[in-house]
Amino acid sequence: MKKYVLSLAILIAFSISAKAQFSLGIKGGLNFSNINTDNLHESNLTGYQAGVFARIGSGLYLQPEVYLGSSGGKFDSNNNGEDYSGQVRFTTLNVPLLVGESFGTKDVNFRIMAGPVYSYFLSADKSFSDNFNAAYNDFGHYNNSTLGYQVGAGVDVGAATVDLRYEGGLSKLNSDYGQRANIWSLSVGFKIL
Repeated sequence: MKKYVLSLAILIAFSISAKAQFSLGIKGGLNFSNINTDNLHESNLTGYQAGVFARIGSGLYLQPEVYLGSSGGKFDSNNNGEDYSGQVRFTTLNVPLLVGESFGTKDVNFRIMAGPVYSYFLSADKSFSDNFNAAYNDFGHYNNSTLGYQVGAGVDVGAATVDLRYEGGLSKLNSDYGQRANIWSLSVGFKIL
């Protein structure tokens, strides 16, 4: 009987401490993205992100997230005196799984994090100049999903949270042209649990 009571007490204590080390929240922010492309000049495009996150642990923590995002890039080139330009904007469902370390006090907590991110493309809005349309069939053939990585830092002040991250592409958006996404994101969140 003592074993059962002791096991139950340990299970309750673990459940209480696990609950204290779990938080759930909402987040939103801005993305500043470009797509690196072989032999073309690229520039940034501003987008958005909005979704939810969970944080499990206190010092060393695991942070899975799910959010909708908008990213993409602008391209331009001059070949033999002829200007080429284009823009593509993706709407994606992103699922990062970050591992991080936090330090500070309960009221002001600083964090660093890194981990993989899977992005599934829900839609793509593409526009290319007339002379670029001839190459569009190959150039605009994008994969349905990509795998990347995120690294960043954040701060929690009470229930509010702010993150600054860099996302790089491990897989290519378009294998034929070496296109990879690069995204800087700044997000603000609020812990609801």
